[in-house]
Amino acid sequence: MREAELEVESDPDGNLIGRSDERADVWVGSHLDSVPHGGKLDGALGVVAAIEAVEQVGRGAAVVFRAEETGCHGSRALVARRALPSAFLELHIEQGPRLAEAGAALGVVTSIVGVARGQLVVEGHAGHAGTTPMDARDDALVKAADLVLRIRDAARSIDGAVATVGQLEIEPGAANVIPSKVVVEIDARAPDVERLGRLVDVLDFDPSYRVEPVAMAELVRAAFREELEARGLPVVEVPSGAGHDAGILAAAGVASGMLFIRSLNGGVSHSPDELSSEEDIALAVDVLTAALERLTALRT
Repeated sequence: MREAELEVESDPDGNLIGRSDERADVWVGSHLDSVPHGGKLDGALGVVAAIEAVEQVGRGAAVVFRAEETGCHGSRALVARRALPSAFLELHIEQGPRLAEAGAALGVVTSIVGVARGQLVVEGHAGHAGTTPMDARDDALVKAADLVLRIRDAARSIDGAVATVGQLEIEPGAANVIPSKVVVEIDARAPDVERLGRLVDVLDFDPSYRVEPVAMAELVRAAFREELEARGLPVVEVPSGAGHDAGILAAAGVASGMLFIRSLNGGVSHSPDELSSEEDIALAVDVLTAALERLTALRT
């Protein structure tokens, strides 16, 4: 940021902001933190691209949000503490295979997914693993296995929805005891409020954590679309199945938008195998920069 001659500050919550000038009202950025054994592109690419875009345009601000991977803590703290920008742009790898399947280098994000998490409890009866006949068992884990399949099928019945069981708590948890209780942890996601509500209803659980889906601003989406069209590129619009800082700012009233870069290697992310081509990255930075120029020109 300093090499780009930006005015650099770190706020009380650990976010880093580099401004082209004191009036910088359009922000561009992402996060630098990653997951254990993560890849090099998730988040970090959006930070480097933001600095490049702000340096080239000479307007706006580049921002690095703290602790995105653990719940977007930096952006959540920022929207509660300080004056917000008029618009925010985020460049990010897709973290999925849709753009690659569509043959498109870039995609315009329509919305940030909503998430509902909670538990379902399955009861059975404990018994000796060696002395209880199979037809006399009330095995909570066998019941939970059937529940997991029903959760999968419920998500399949709603277009764009997904549901995951990534954690089970089994009681009493001994290899030689028939499980008497299983707590099934559910992560349910959908791209809009209506579908998230339907998914929760179908799964019939009471979420302990819920974040509503949020739409990306038409103002920013239009800027990205126009830049893609100007280059003769296909305009592919996709929802984001993962949470991002852009979603936090959008929910706080900031006109926010995201540009996805095609992910290769099957769309793998949160892994050293995540990959986007140099050509796609260069193109994405070019489109991001041009969109920033469009939006900052509207505010000068």
